[in-house]
Amino acid sequence: MAEEQAQTRPQTRLILALTVDGKIASADGRAARFSSAEDLRRLEQGVAWADAVLFGAGTLRAYGTTLSVRDPDLRLQRQRLGRSPQPWQICVSASGDLDPDWRYFSQPVPRGLLTTTTGARRWQGSPLFEQVWDGGKAIAWVPFLAQLQALGLERLAVLGGGELAASLLGLDLIDELQLTICPWLLGGVTAPTPVGGTGLPQPLALRLVAVEPMGDEVFLTYRRRR
Repeated sequence: MAEEQAQTRPQTRLILALTVDGKIASADGRAARFSSAEDLRRLEQGVAWADAVLFGAGTLRAYGTTLSVRDPDLRLQRQRLGRSPQPWQICVSASGDLDPDWRYFSQPVPRGLLTTTTGARRWQGSPLFEQVWDGGKAIAWVPFLAQLQALGLERLAVLGGGELAASLLGLDLIDELQLTICPWLLGGVTAPTPVGGTGLPQPLALRLVAVEPMGDEVFLTYRRRR
C-alpha cells in the first residue's frame, strides 16, 4: 500500500526544529524563536527544494507569515531547473477561519488552502488564494496528495505543527524527516511536540541517513524504513 501511495503522491519531507526536551513550541502556543541562523538557512533550503509547502493553521496563526525563498541564489537555482521562483504555500485549516490581514496574504507567493466543505465556503470567490481544495466533511489526505501530483508538484515540504505531522504520519505519508535539535529546554506537559494527536496507529521505523553537529545544534536526517 505504501509503495502504491508513493507512486501517486509527491515525495514528502517533514522539516522541524525542536528543543532538547522534544518541544516545537511553548505550552502557551507562542511562536518558537529558538532556531539559529544556520537552522533557518537550512529551513530555507528545504523550502527551496519543494514544489509546495504545507503547514497547519496553528503554525500560521503563531507567525502570521510563511517562509518564502528569499535567497536570490536559491531562486535562480529553481528557475534554472524550470521551476517557479517560489513554491506553493498551502495552509491546512478545517474551519477556514483565517485572518485576511495576516502578512501571509500579501507575500509574493502562490497561496493555497486545504479545508473542509464548510471552510471552503468562507473563501468562495476570494482572490487571496490561487486555489482552494475542498476536502469534504473531513480532509482526505490521499486524494489531496494525488491532486498535487497531478498538478506536477513532485516535492512537498511539511512545516508543522504537530497535529498536521500526526495526520500524515498516521497514514504513513511522510518519506523523510529533516530535524534540528536546538540547545533549549521548554518543558510543559501540554507544550506541542513534533507528533501531536493521540498517538500513531502503529510505530513507524526510521533510518538515520545523516548526523551533523554544528555549534550547539545537531542536524538530523531520517528516512522512513519501509
